[in-house]
Amino acid sequence: MQNDPLPDQKIRKRLRVAGAVAAIAAIGVVAAGTISRASQTKEAQQWADNTAVSTVHLITVSGNEEGQPLILPATMQAWVGSKLYARVPGYVRSWQHDIGAHVSAGESLGVIDTPELDQQIVAARAQLDMATAAQKLATSTAARWNDLLSDRSVSKQEADEKNGDLATKKAAVNAAKANLGQLMAMKAFAVIRAPFAGTLTARNADIGDLVGPNASAQRPIFAVAQTSRIRIYANVPQSYSAQMRPGVKAQLVLPDYPGRSFTAEIIGNSGAIDTQTGNLQIQLAADNADGALKPGGFAQVKFALPARTDVVEVPSSTLIYRGTSPQVATVDPTGHIHMRPLILGRDLGRTVEILSGLHSGDHIVDNPPDSLAEKDLVKVGAASNA
Repeated sequence: MQNDPLPDQKIRKRLRVAGAVAAIAAIGVVAAGTISRASQTKEAQQWADNTAVSTVHLITVSGNEEGQPLILPATMQAWVGSKLYARVPGYVRSWQHDIGAHVSAGESLGVIDTPELDQQIVAARAQLDMATAAQKLATSTAARWNDLLSDRSVSKQEADEKNGDLATKKAAVNAAKANLGQLMAMKAFAVIRAPFAGTLTARNADIGDLVGPNASAQRPIFAVAQTSRIRIYANVPQSYSAQMRPGVKAQLVLPDYPGRSFTAEIIGNSGAIDTQTGNLQIQLAADNADGALKPGGFAQVKFALPARTDVVEVPSSTLIYRGTSPQVATVDPTGHIHMRPLILGRDLGRTVEILSGLHSGDHIVDNPPDSLAEKDLVKVGAASNA
């Protein structure tokens, strides 16, 4: 039986059609993949370009029309204060007043036993007695020789020698008196007296303590302070130094008297700016009739100063610290960054005073990224007031 060739032809034809269809499908898949990848690549490029341009937010700088009070740390000192050291070596015999006592000028505070000095005084008195006796003998001798010289019984040379010896003995008496006077003056320091009326603020020695130059560690035995008025010292930034004139009033606030303030007045200043700190030291005075202000304590001095149109405040978050001076970033109309150097005033915590470099109405970048640099291209978000 002879085979029919028709089925084989049909099969081959069907295979060719299937291959063509598969090829077309493969080409379509490849084309679709290529188009999809191109679209994804374009989207990724657009995303990368958009990501490369930082978005910044601007704030508007505004001035302080009411003025910011100037608050400075300060220290208080007694109007007059004195530390009393032992001038002579010895042992404390007694003390008459303890800390907190009110004493009068010249009042005895303590007494020192001075055995070594007492012996020196005894020796000095004996030396004075010897010199006085020698002077008496020289006086009578010179007088006799001067009488003998009148009738030429002795030579003038011999009379001059006796007169010269008398002068020497007189000088010895004067020296002995001076030595004794010095020792007696030193002995007077054995009684420690208050140099002025005030309050005894320290007593650092007790009965039997060795004091004076021979003590192993010299420290004041007593301290006296006059506290009816108090001196207050504060350091003012140079930018405010022109306003710190004598007569300017200030309020004094103490941590131990919350809610209470004391009136102080500037009475002088150092007249020079400290090169290390850039500050001017000022001195104020305050009445202290009730003793509320304590010498050595700390306080805050508050000045109510008028507003300065040339000074603005910005948030601390806007500052960029690079190089020699702080900066802020601004954005020009083309969207590029420009850095502006500043001169800072007081640090007020959340805000900082700007003395130079900005004006009210300027727009600056808030929270600038660390990578932000001059001429960077940025996108600007919403603006707000500083």
